[in-house]
Amino acid sequence: MSDPSGDERESFIVTSLVAAFSDLMAADPDSFRTKFRKMAADPFAFYRGSACIFYADVAARDDRWADERTSRVWIQGDLHAANFGTYMDGAGVLIFDVNDFDEAYVGHFTWDLKRFAASIALMCWQKALSDGAITTLIEAFVRAYVDQVRWFVDVEDDSSFSLNLLTARGAVLTALESARLSTRAGMLDRITVVGENDRRFRELSGVRRLDDAERQKVEAAFGHYLETIPDTQRFRGIAYDVKDVVAKTGFGIGSAGLPAYTVLIEGYNQALDNDVVLSMKQGNVAAPSRVVDDAEVHRYFQHHGHRTAVSQRALQAHADPLLGYTVIDGVGFVVSEISPYEADLDWSELTEPDELVEVIEQLGRAVAKVHCVSDTDSDQSLVAFQTEEAIVGVIGDRDAEFVSDMLEFGLEYAAIVRDDHRHFVEAFREGRIPGVSAT
Repeated sequence: MSDPSGDERESFIVTSLVAAFSDLMAADPDSFRTKFRKMAADPFAFYRGSACIFYADVAARDDRWADERTSRVWIQGDLHAANFGTYMDGAGVLIFDVNDFDEAYVGHFTWDLKRFAASIALMCWQKALSDGAITTLIEAFVRAYVDQVRWFVDVEDDSSFSLNLLTARGAVLTALESARLSTRAGMLDRITVVGENDRRFRELSGVRRLDDAERQKVEAAFGHYLETIPDTQRFRGIAYDVKDVVAKTGFGIGSAGLPAYTVLIEGYNQALDNDVVLSMKQGNVAAPSRVVDDAEVHRYFQHHGHRTAVSQRALQAHADPLLGYTVIDGVGFVVSEISPYEADLDWSELTEPDELVEVIEQLGRAVAKVHCVSDTDSDQSLVAFQTEEAIVGVIGDRDAEFVSDMLEFGLEYAAIVRDDHRHFVEAFREGRIPGVSAT
């Protein structure tokens, strides 16, 4: 006999996915078949690809930590364990931090913490850690977050804290040291080839050459993108001359179906070993935006490419100097450098609670940093107050209650996701998701 509540939940999951992705499914069903197969692999993979379901659920719950200010904070929007890594910031410092801003928006600061807490529970459940160990890890994350937010209240310069080669520990430091060994020349050699005295992209799998009309369209959009780079970020020694352009479609669980171009431009001089590679990717509808009912927030953004770029600049103390946005055929695209200094944390090598707690405590501090640099001190005008003061004000002396709330949500929602994953797999394999078949 069928389970009515199970049928109802499956219907909710399918409806949420179709509402979020129907346009992209219609444009590129093959990419979504691949996305859904990846999501079917395990509950954590499903969670990564289903932020729309998370927000539909979390928005329906009361949030006693959300007041007029703390419900209006810049958030990363899809905070889970796989969305951290290294990058070279605009000041030339190698940083370990949040590294994905496709879902960034303005919303409840707790949404980031709850999403990450559930991701810890899911990931550690797959590592067969006990509920006691998972509890310790979530509590360490939230306590580190609160402690770091309080630290920001007491300092003048929010950007003075970062996880870098001098401050990081354990596996986070290892990731930074690995990234430091990378070189621009090495990256260029992997994806480009030198011929006829200049570089061009290699003919790799998944790469598509553009015809003349599409190339002209992209180059025109690139010209408009240059106008979106703030004057203070413009490089004096870089020509921004386009050498080559190729197309590539949706390359991750979260990017399925999103058209993207890769642009090769002249570097800081005419030497071939310092050319720059840019990603020009169509902006997606941020998952939190589907549940935020604030007309001023929605009006603030020209399009989703603009929203992604503005959000990243708000959430990073020293953002990519090449970060910008443009429009192709009326659709917003975000433009950023493909950096040779990006390295992800290798969670597969972290199996013991003591190793994990050292990493997760640092991630709590990193999340506090992105929240606290994204306020009145940044160059946006949407959040006109000090985020750290608002968060400390709403928590007050109730640290234990706040930690308990985040823990309770993380454990409970991880169990929901494990069950949702089962519903999703059955719906997908039986062809009950409109627009994408499993065969």
